[in-house]
Amino acid sequence: MPKPGPRTTYKYTDDFKATAVKLSYLPGVQVQDVARSLYIHPFMLSRWRKEVREGLIVAKGKDIEKVTATELAELKRLRKENARLEVENDLLKKAIEYTSGRSPTYSSSSDPTKKQSK
Repeated sequence: MPKPGPRTTYKYTDDFKATAVKLSYLPGVQVQDVARSLYIHPFMLSRWRKEVREGLIVAKGKDIEKVTATELAELKRLRKENARLEVENDLLKKAIEYTSGRSPTYSSSSDPTKKQSK
């Protein structure tokens, strides 16, 4: 059931729309990922892409290619570091599991609970 009262609609600037469209055209980037990161519906972004093709939305100014290139390089570095940390974490988990699963190895002569008979 919808909420009572007036609906909230958001107005996006042409710059925002054009930037979102440029981001969606970057190689290796999917429309769904861009839409999710901008908190918009993928259909809205697809509609904006169509409007850009038709010339209804015109980008003003900002060159996002330089910014996105540095952000993508940073993202690649962070993903690589994350993968390395995950491997280290898995290795530590396995080491803890291995050492906690072993029974203590000591001789009966060093066992403090047993009394030696003479």
